[in-house]
Amino acid sequence: LAFSITISATWMWRVRSDPGALPSAGPRWPRGVARDLALGGAQAALALWARYVVAWAFGSSGLNNVRDWEATLALFENEYAVTVLSPGLAAWLGAGGELVLPVMLLLGWGGRLAALGLSVVNAVAVISLPEVAPAAWVQHQLWGALLLALAVWGPGGLSVDAWRTRRLTRSGECR
Repeated sequence: LAFSITISATWMWRVRSDPGALPSAGPRWPRGVARDLALGGAQAALALWARYVVAWAFGSSGLNNVRDWEATLALFENEYAVTVLSPGLAAWLGAGGELVLPVMLLLGWGGRLAALGLSVVNAVAVISLPEVAPAAWVQHQLWGALLLALAVWGPGGLSVDAWRTRRLTRSGECR
């Protein structure tokens, strides 16, 4: 990714310093532009895939919690060891986080904040269970790694955050 960022920054510098470097009707593109576009497109597609995987997992869990609220409360009272909060409050916060944050993450709206919030939900889910099955442990590790990547590098080019940044940059409000 650092290579991709360096290439993009170099290309953007060339475009700003020489407006003729932009692709025109002529047959020649500036050196590296196709590579930059391919890497940027791959990064955006992978970020979208990561957002979808994590949002689907947590969103479906949140929907299951809401569908059978009595069972959810029973789990928080008897199974999950969340000692800091009352079981009712922990159930509300957990279900709310699993319903709101995946939508934000999938849209890429506040993507880094949503990734960090779901990281907390993921960590609490693992810590609060007395025993985690090996397959579940692997899933939580995968979700944690994807959420860490999204928190560090952002939701990618196919997101509301990226669209908003491009819009503000073009209008001159954000430089």
